[in-house]
Amino acid sequence: MYNKNVAYFYDRDVANFHYGESHPMKPHRLALTHSLIINYDLFKKMKVYKPRRASLEDLIAYHGKEYVEFLQRVAPDTSAKETSKFNIVGDCPGFPSVYEFCQVYAGGSIDAAHKINHKDADICINWAGGLHHARRDEASGFCYVNDIVLAILELLKYHSRVLYIDIDVHHGDGVQDAFYLSDRVMCVSLHKYGDGFFPGSGNTDEIGRGAGRFYSLNVPLHDGVEDAQYQSLYEPIIQAVIDKFRPDVIALQCGADSLKDDRIGVFNLSLYGHAQCVEFVKKFNLPIIVMGGGGYTIRNVARCWAKETALLVDTPIAMDIPFNEYFEQYAPSYQLHPPPLYHFDNKNTPQYIDDVRRTVLEQLRQLECAPSVQMHYVPKDFFMEDLAEDEDSYDSNGDFSSENDDLKVDRGDEFYDNDRDIDHDTANRDDYCY
Repeated sequence: MYNKNVAYFYDRDVANFHYGESHPMKPHRLALTHSLIINYDLFKKMKVYKPRRASLEDLIAYHGKEYVEFLQRVAPDTSAKETSKFNIVGDCPGFPSVYEFCQVYAGGSIDAAHKINHKDADICINWAGGLHHARRDEASGFCYVNDIVLAILELLKYHSRVLYIDIDVHHGDGVQDAFYLSDRVMCVSLHKYGDGFFPGSGNTDEIGRGAGRFYSLNVPLHDGVEDAQYQSLYEPIIQAVIDKFRPDVIALQCGADSLKDDRIGVFNLSLYGHAQCVEFVKKFNLPIIVMGGGGYTIRNVARCWAKETALLVDTPIAMDIPFNEYFEQYAPSYQLHPPPLYHFDNKNTPQYIDDVRRTVLEQLRQLECAPSVQMHYVPKDFFMEDLAEDEDSYDSNGDFSSENDDLKVDRGDEFYDNDRDIDHDTANRDDYCY
């Protein structure tokens, strides 16, 4: 039976963008994810939307206008002087149509917030979103605009308090910095910290400032953390945050680079452990926006986000991968939960886990109560000019065929597999720290 309370956002164009040869960020992972969602018949349990694309006005609700206008015109031949000003260099290349890419993934998250605000959905899913490193005036860590910040700003128009949870292997620094002085957004990030791991922030002493003091909670972890250790931190901390902060809505970033066998990540989380984080948050029966994020072994990204979509629509799915256009990418096991290839040494001692838990819970106890919000002017909704449009503007009927299917881009270097899912060129996982 179709669940009208879950909204799923997908624009088929998002999978066609390409950061460049050897770059580990592959938007094509979203095509694999979507294909599993379709072939597991999960789309029948959701209302499926093609999101509206964010405009310049939407993006400058957080980002600087000069920066966004630069994204509109940047090209591979743009001068180094210009690109370096906004960090469109190296790991954040100015690839063709980068601005359109930003419009697509940010539009999905903003649209999701709009649905939550108007009670058109209880759960919204935008796997294309979750790019949590982007700063107000520069790109960072493969991220160009911060769709999470834009979505939270939209949520704050209608909700007093927003809880942001980040389970990516990297610290959610861009979101934390955006709300570091605010008591209306609680940011909780569990991530790898130390040894020069990007972005280099996220220790327990980063707690917010001014009105936002103790509204940023960081859970720094070492290489090789296991499911049981992760949950021994995640569940009591999130439970305590819910009890003390009393959020109206949750924004959950589900970066899949915290999974074992990720080509950049260094954790030992299984798909079960990762999905348990989503399941735990769902039990609070609060409105949720679920977004993607990192994830660089793309077959496992698709497995993870398909499994979590199934969990969000309360639908068990088979362990055998259903036949689909990318079926061979799941060889040799063709299983939703494949046997792991690697196991990192676990550098998180029981004492360290206990100390981190104690520190974070003590920080949370410093809050006297949930902050209140007085009546204030509410800015107009994003996409206001589109509200009168017919629902036919969405892909809401489950029909994913299109006369434009022949425009889909399949690149040979997206799927090359060896033990670490490295492309067929000379790329090395150590070349990238994000």
